[in-house]
Amino acid sequence: MTPTNTIRVESPLPEDLRVFLTVIRKSSFAGAADELGLSPAFVSKRIRILEEALQTRLLHRSTRRIALTEAGEKTQRWATRFLDDMDDFVSELTEIRQAPRGLLHICSSFGFGRNHVAPAIAELSSTYPDLEVRLDVFDRVVDIVAEGFDLEIRVGDDLPGHHIGRKLVSNQRVLCATPDYLERRGTPLSLKNLAQHDCLVLKERNNPFGVWQLNHVDGDETVRVSSRLSSNNGEIVLQWALSGRGIILRSLWDVQPLLDQGKLVRVLPAYTQSANVWAVYPTRLSDSAKLRVCVEFLENRFKKMVLMG
Repeated sequence: MTPTNTIRVESPLPEDLRVFLTVIRKSSFAGAADELGLSPAFVSKRIRILEEALQTRLLHRSTRRIALTEAGEKTQRWATRFLDDMDDFVSELTEIRQAPRGLLHICSSFGFGRNHVAPAIAELSSTYPDLEVRLDVFDRVVDIVAEGFDLEIRVGDDLPGHHIGRKLVSNQRVLCATPDYLERRGTPLSLKNLAQHDCLVLKERNNPFGVWQLNHVDGDETVRVSSRLSSNNGEIVLQWALSGRGIILRSLWDVQPLLDQGKLVRVLPAYTQSANVWAVYPTRLSDSAKLRVCVEFLENRFKKMVLMG
């Protein structure tokens, strides 16, 4: 068989199609150039490039008027349809980026998710009725991309390097116990004294079990603690502490009201553990209105809670 010869037509640039339609509408290269803020020579060049790309003549030129060829009439119809569709497409994408709507899948840890993220999400939902939010809580490390989450709210600075993180609010964990426990067992005066105390251990996510990494003005220190009581649920550990069963390392977000009421007392107050609250997400905030609105809403709400507290 004899191979069939085909003419390869290059795809025209949208910018050149816009120049072409402007020339037709103004019936003049000079008029099109004036409207587009270009030189007549540049407009003429773009029309020539468009004709070369389509391998056909689009315009009959004379000193008095510009007329469309048969190919030019077809190009005008298709260019108008194509550019209108392109404008609608861009407008729709812009609207998606600006208007929060659709499903937002969020995850967080058990305690913080239940006590702090959930109430904030309820407020977010009432503020943006077109936004549908699902909140899941875990006691394990979550791969937000593989598991289909848009956003993770996490406590602690051990952030995954392959995602984007934004600190929502500063926070820290502190050592504390009930007054009756300290009266009964004595108040520890150094980290070494913790070895003689009952420390209530929380096994959460991938944190090392029974190891407390603490911050001090003179440098960070690590202490290994042990206890007959441990759990993967922070609320359970807090209940044990309130019943006088030992010393806990717990977020100020959870224990500050109890400290203010005198139900708990700070132990070794010079030592703390960073527990900042972060939003972690796999895509830029500018690419998703629902994600951007949620992160900014949580940031403002959490910071107001700190100021009010």
